[in-house]
Order: sequence, then structure tokens, then C-alpha cells
Amino acid sequence: MMSLLQANLPLSTVKNSIADCVGHTPLVHLSNLFPQPHVQVIAKLEYMNPGGSMKDRPARYIIEQGLKDGSINSHTHLIESTSGNLGVALAMMGRVYGLEVTCVVDPKIALSNLSIMQQMGANIVMVEERDDQGGFLKTRIRKVNELLQTTPHGFWVNQYANDNNWKAHYAGTGTEITDALDHVDIFIAGVSTSGSIMGTSRKMREKYPNLRVIAVDAVGSILFGGTPGKRELPGIGASRVPEILNAGEIDTAFHITDRESAQGCRDLLKMEGIFAGGSSGSIVAAIRKLLPTLDAAPNKPLRIVTLLPDRGDRYLDLIYDDKWVAQLP
Repeated sequence: MMSLLQANLPLSTVKNSIADCVGHTPLVHLSNLFPQPHVQVIAKLEYMNPGGSMKDRPARYIIEQGLKDGSINSHTHLIESTSGNLGVALAMMGRVYGLEVTCVVDPKIALSNLSIMQQMGANIVMVEERDDQGGFLKTRIRKVNELLQTTPHGFWVNQYANDNNWKAHYAGTGTEITDALDHVDIFIAGVSTSGSIMGTSRKMREKYPNLRVIAVDAVGSILFGGTPGKRELPGIGASRVPEILNAGEIDTAFHITDRESAQGCRDLLKMEGIFAGGSSGSIVAAIRKLLPTLDAAPNKPLRIVTLLPDRGDRYLDLIYDDKWVAQLP
């Protein structure tokens, strides 16, 4: 087999590790799904990060910043509450940096994500008790705090309150968008921990001061004043408000049902060939509700940018399963 040197490949094309492959995801015009002449919908394909989701960004950033400031070292045992994607990202980065990882999950996790975390060497702790809002988030966090008391060198990543969560997207996602596009009118994104929408929009508003920021939340989530209720789709919405969420920076929010999200995913796949996860379907549904409210001229279309957070193959037993969708209200 020919070596890299024999092939005369420049060393700059060779990454030092999988961590260096995070970011610089492509932007794609969703012209088939949204052909209206008065808008241009552009999606950043965050599912093309090496771990399959945009959570690779904060996982890498939080660990690297922790190693720099000394809060993380070679003995650190990372512990986090996760609905799936951050757990996969932390497990992957744990392999790169030689860190032990424990993920606290709940029964709603996609089985594929659970299996990937285990294959990557993460310890799994499953909670099964719902919290007072009908979800599992508070129960997971309670378990994290219990583990911190008994785990030597335990370190809570705490994506809900860790400023490095949103800073990862400010430095990465937002910067990549502003470097690529001369203008953006609307930024619309799903919300759970809120790191991606906070960090990305803060960077974008520096270049686009008139930017309108729209959150996509789940019906049953309380992030933007919704009535708490049962939610089946992981990765969007929450049963408690994250400390890093500043609702004052969000112009409006759409609440999307699990069924609407499933339909959005299937339409995205059918019309664009994009095989994305559940919250991407939520975003598609929200954009459909947004478009009739916009006032734009065909000769000067509004530019809408969104993020497609994760891969669809993680949801084959959920939104792409007809039986699972059939049982939704």
C-alpha cells in the first residue's frame, strides 16, 4: 500500500485525530423542500460531524478548555446527563483524550445511540423514573449528582450551565456561517440545552445586527412557557430551563408535536435526500409555519439559515418506524 509520503500528500491534509475533523460542515440550499421565490432556506448539515451530530463541537471544546485551565486532567472521569448525541460525542472524545466517561440516560434514548456509546467504552447509567414535568431530565441530573459523590475525580460536564457549550458554537458554528454568507435575515434552530442557538446567534448578530432569531421547541416542553407534558422524541425540548438559555435573545418560538417532527423528517428525506434526525423534522415543520407569516418580495428573497443537528440512522426505531409514529397522538 502506498504511504502518504509516497503519494506526496501535503501534511496539512492529514488530521492528527478524529477531534480535528469536527466542524466545517457544509451549507445546503433546501430548494426542493422550500421552492417559494420569496425565501431561501439554507441548512448547515451538522450531522456530518464525525460523531454524527453538532454535539461534537461542545464535547471537544469543553474538554480542550478544561485541559487548558486545569479543571480536567488525565485522571478526570467525565459524567453527563444526555439524551444521546452528547453522550456519543463525549465517548468519542474520551477515546481521543484517554478519559473515562459515564453517561446518564433514560428510556427515550435511541437504541443506536445507546449502542454506540457502549461500543466507544462509555459507562451507562439508566434512570427510569419520570420527573415532576413528565420527562426524565431532572431525574437524570439527580443521578449525576449522586454519582459525583461516589466517583473519584468525577467531573460534571453540565451542558445546561456550562458557558463553554454556547462558546463552542460561537467560535465554530456561528463563525463558519458568518464567514460563508454575506447576509442572513432569520436564524431558526431547535432548542434543548440551548447552547447551539445561543452561541450561533450571538456570533451571527455581530455581522447581521437585524437578525431575527427563532427557537423551535417541542410541545410538552417548558422552555418558552409551554405546558409541561409527555414528549417521546429525544433531543428537543426540556422539562427544566437551562441556565445558559437567555430567552430575551429569542424573538419567537414555535412548538412542534412529535408527529409533525416525524413528517418533517420524512419530507426532508423524500425531497432533499437528507437523512436527518428528529429535531431536524421539527425545524422543517416550524419553517412551514413561519413562511406564511413572512413579508418578502420575490426580487429580494429573505434568507433563512438553520441547523440540522444529527443523523437519521440514529432514529430508525423512532421517527422512521411506522409503528412508532402510529402510536403518537
